[in-house]
Amino acid sequence: MRTLISTAFVSLDGVVEAPGGEPGYRNSGWTFKDMEFVPEAFEIKGREQQEAAAMMMGRVSYEAFSPVWPDMADFADYKTMPKYVVSTTLTEDDLVSDWGRTTILRSLDDVAALKETEGGPIIIHGSATLNRNLSDAGLIDRYHLLFPLLLGAGKRLFSDTDKDTQKLKLVEHEAYSNGLQKNVFDVIR
Repeated sequence: MRTLISTAFVSLDGVVEAPGGEPGYRNSGWTFKDMEFVPEAFEIKGREQQEAAAMMMGRVSYEAFSPVWPDMADFADYKTMPKYVVSTTLTEDDLVSDWGRTTILRSLDDVAALKETEGGPIIIHGSATLNRNLSDAGLIDRYHLLFPLLLGAGKRLFSDTDKDTQKLKLVEHEAYSNGLQKNVFDVIR
């Protein structure tokens, strides 16, 4: 069975919107604004590329990442890695040709079936809506979260669905000199 890992720059109040500077959000670029760069705080991002066997995202994140990430040295390990895009509207014609093999999954049932296959961990980048839906369906196994501040409004990583308690176990944590905190949680079933 494969492990689904959600990785996110997320504020303490759960906002994940536009961390890298995407337009249209009031706090766009919040992960780097007024934040001293401390390389060790981002070590987990390189480790994720080394440890993941595949990457998953929703349509919106795919449309944001696919024109940019294939040519970025920081994300070179993702270029040849298999990718899965969960979308009911994306077509094969919408996929870029320079970012390795990409498979479109149409439902959470398709994601559940993928988890049952052989292979290494699947890392989920961006994809706020997909993350909420996967979490509500009990499909996420681990969270890699970097928490720097409070943002108030914006797209949230976690849903507000009325559901049973979901327990998490802290398996790795670190606080850095710039105020950033890394927290890695396993989902307890």
